[in-house]
Amino acid sequence: MWLKPEEVLLKNALKLWVTQKSSCYFILQRRRGHGEGGGRLTGRLVGALDAVLDSSARVAPFRILLQVPGYQVYSPIACGATLEEINQHWDWLEQNLLHTLSVFDNKEDIASFVKGKVKALIAEETSSRLAKQEEEPEKFREALVKFEARFNFPEAEKLITYYSCCCWKGRVPRQGWLYLSINHLCFYSFFLGKELKLVVPWVDIQKLEKTSNVFLTATIRITTHRKERDFSMFLNLEEVFMLMEQLADVTLRRLLDNEGFDLDPELQEPSRITKRDLEARAQNEFFRAFFRLPRQEKLHAVVDCSLWTPFSRCHTVGRLFASDSYICFASKEDGSCNVILPLREVVSIEKMEDTSVLPNPIIISIRSKMAFQFIRLKDRDDLVQTLLIRLKQVHADHPVHYDTSQDDDMTSHVFHSTSMCSDHKFGDLEMVSSQNREGSEEETSLPPPFEALRAVLQRSGSQSLDLRMNREQIKLSLWNDHFVEYGRTVCMFRTEKVRKLVAMGIPESLRGTLWLLFSDAITDLASHPGYYANLVEESMGKCCLVTEEIERDLHRSLPEHPAFQNETGIAALRRVLTAYAHHNPKIGYCQSMNILTSVLLLYAKEEEAFWLLVAVCERMLPDYFNHRVIGAQVDQSVFEELIKEHLPELAEHLKDPSALASISLSWFLTLFLSIMPLESAVNIVDCFFYDGIKTIFQLGLAVLDANAEDLRSSEDDGQALMVLSRFLDHIKNEDSPGPPVGNHHACSSDDRGTYPVTDIADLIRDSYEKFGAQSVEQIEHMRCRHRVRVLQGHEDTTKQNVLRIVTPEVSFLLEDLEEIYDLFKGKVNHSRFC
Repeated sequence: MWLKPEEVLLKNALKLWVTQKSSCYFILQRRRGHGEGGGRLTGRLVGALDAVLDSSARVAPFRILLQVPGYQVYSPIACGATLEEINQHWDWLEQNLLHTLSVFDNKEDIASFVKGKVKALIAEETSSRLAKQEEEPEKFREALVKFEARFNFPEAEKLITYYSCCCWKGRVPRQGWLYLSINHLCFYSFFLGKELKLVVPWVDIQKLEKTSNVFLTATIRITTHRKERDFSMFLNLEEVFMLMEQLADVTLRRLLDNEGFDLDPELQEPSRITKRDLEARAQNEFFRAFFRLPRQEKLHAVVDCSLWTPFSRCHTVGRLFASDSYICFASKEDGSCNVILPLREVVSIEKMEDTSVLPNPIIISIRSKMAFQFIRLKDRDDLVQTLLIRLKQVHADHPVHYDTSQDDDMTSHVFHSTSMCSDHKFGDLEMVSSQNREGSEEETSLPPPFEALRAVLQRSGSQSLDLRMNREQIKLSLWNDHFVEYGRTVCMFRTEKVRKLVAMGIPESLRGTLWLLFSDAITDLASHPGYYANLVEESMGKCCLVTEEIERDLHRSLPEHPAFQNETGIAALRRVLTAYAHHNPKIGYCQSMNILTSVLLLYAKEEEAFWLLVAVCERMLPDYFNHRVIGAQVDQSVFEELIKEHLPELAEHLKDPSALASISLSWFLTLFLSIMPLESAVNIVDCFFYDGIKTIFQLGLAVLDANAEDLRSSEDDGQALMVLSRFLDHIKNEDSPGPPVGNHHACSSDDRGTYPVTDIADLIRDSYEKFGAQSVEQIEHMRCRHRVRVLQGHEDTTKQNVLRIVTPEVSFLLEDLEEIYDLFKGKVNHSRFC
């Protein structure tokens, strides 16, 4: 723990302490008698003295002293009960303070700075402990009084939290307090007789990033139009940065991106927003992005646990996530095992007998006669009670009809003794027969064979069983074997083995079904019987701007494919797009939706294609489909950062990686469908439905990496575009069972016969091996950062357009007009937010 610095003479306690390590300004010491053998008399005496003292009077065995060179007075600034604890404080001092102190010329300033910093850390730790205990934190009230007095904001400006830190002014750090409020980031310092006061509105922040410099390894940099500010020496930098991200994101999206942006209910009223609300929002966003769940899904609990995984015959350590309508599991080892259990699929949640081998176990049984065993659940009783309440509510809202004739036998398959743990295989306990499934239209396991446009076309033509069809049969056999062990519903175990099967290309006969399962669109389909048919009936025949746009694009959607060279395909595409525009008027219809929907219709029935489109537009590619394509621009900005990180030589040569990011916009908007042969691009769509947006990022990097040499040799953006277009046009799928379909959207090339061909399977494999390490959490953090930059770019464009229109009409200087605009915009933003 940190100590309030008190001056002591080292020589007075020299014989009681042993120096373990030292630096220019700090000494780490161990008290004699701790960690020593019994040979030394002094050590034995000190140890005996400490042993007989009352616990409240005992001295901690480790401490850190502040020593200023040339001074004989030393100050204890930290102590610890263990070497590990004291080393954490030592490491913090080395990383955050040691290099900084060299900038001071006056030794007294060094002592004052360190003592002030330690006192601030003590105050922050005290405040954090009070907050965790859910008591009324007196320290927070004191900070609030100081915040109001120092910055004189209106009453509506609520303080969220505060932190001790340093603000850098050139090479000199100014120790003080950082205040995060609803609309502003504020800093106050009074050091060595000098006052520093900073106020930065969140809406003015253009860039928010973690950086490092020659003095410090961890710094938060705030960039506005006029200035960069660096803040460092936080006790918990990750927490501070997360709250800054959330406040900047909420403020900017609320003020600049009203279109399609819905705040959580807890954040609707600014005066009631708390630190806990922002932390919950960050956790909710990660949860929904990781499992690709609906935006309205709210996370209620995150619990450490272990899940029995039959394929590995052991329990896998991870975390259980419980939300409104789902129970999810993610292994601690990224990608090892994930499970998504929609509550409408759950039959029962039961507590089992607690044993030393299976502590605090629960069994969750689902409709497809499969069961999941979780153990080591903290507060199991409360968790099960809340899960059962939500389960009852979900079943009441969406009644499920299923065969219960075998439900009574399910418990016989569950663990009854320790010996069964190694022999029993939790997985498909008993597959539902096709006869049982015929009577339930709501069953969300694999549906019977469907009539997609692709299936209709295949019946009308003849196709021999050549080598490609044999490969297709082999893949189909591998999937069927996989279903037996890992499950065949939306609740299947999602492991690295599944990812490898998907990367090989999903068999044509399973593609639509697995897209439904991986995206969980099948749950929406089963939960809304008759919804699509009603939409079609209500929307067809109505003429408006959206329907006119749809009509213009119908015949531009895969025109080279036979399915859309007749009225059957065109009519199906019209119905799905029009129904979606009616379903979600905020999005309506946007270009590129037609291409995506065309491909969905090739492998799924109309109603299934509709719900797949809902999943893509509203969950998997959020904010992509609106007139400003904010989501796509954010991902372009993220992609630019990834290019600099993974392909630094290419980024350095091009000097402006944003040009490549712009070229790749269609890759993201159409999932490569518009610029690659269809039989190859559908394999990418397979991976997208399984792994989400990270698939497009890593495929994009793999394409650039494969063409890095030619791109470095290109003289301009046009030549770079031709290099990439020619490469993408020559990506083939050697395993595709059907004949190749020409790509109307890809750029054709005169040297089609001589240009080297790349197999899509090889490209996908390279993308996973070289660039697959990016986690969902990392991508979401980057998206949050870059969204600030993109929204500010839109605001800057709006400002320039307004000034260009107004300037000829008035006699003001441009600088004065900019100042008037900023002042007016600031007042409008403040009134809208407050």
